[in-house]
Amino acid sequence: MLPKALENTIEALGNLPGVGPRTAERYATYLFRVDPKISKTIIDALTHLHTDVKICPVTFALINHDEQVSPLYSDEERDKKTILVVEEPLDIYAIEQTKQYHGTYHVLGGAISPIDGITPDKLHIEELISRVKNDAAEEIIIATNPSVEGESTALLLQRLLSGKYPELKITRLARGLPLGVDLSFADQITLGAALTNRTKL
Repeated sequence: MLPKALENTIEALGNLPGVGPRTAERYATYLFRVDPKISKTIIDALTHLHTDVKICPVTFALINHDEQVSPLYSDEERDKKTILVVEEPLDIYAIEQTKQYHGTYHVLGGAISPIDGITPDKLHIEELISRVKNDAAEEIIIATNPSVEGESTALLLQRLLSGKYPELKITRLARGLPLGVDLSFADQITLGAALTNRTKL
């Protein structure tokens, strides 16, 4: 019988994606054995996670609580006529690390996956369509993940955007990204090449 506090810690850690019972046990016992300052640092960080981070109302990127919009949108050096569309906020940072993109971003909040209950109306698609007009966008770069869900989402975006804005240039990251690999895990060289060699849809 494990001490109650340890059981509670294991159960809490088990709520994290990809963390099974055995992994949760290892994490919990590790935290017990190391300097308590490490646990305190983690607790402090988690405490501020929901109070100090919010979602940008324009791009849906993650921003600091005291910011009105994403700095990658408000920065006058960024090209607002080009919008790169990603599934998740962390995908933005993968693109930024290539240092080859200078436009703005739009986070969909996922990809279409009916089996998971993610339908088009649950993504930030309508907001993207509005942004094209509001920002006088000339190009949309679709950078959804190279997965079945990502491809389905890209095709829907292409159909909706080209139907409403026939003159809009719509491109997709070039092939080279392994099938099924999330954008946030792609290496900078591969991602940079995919961005540079993007293809028109």
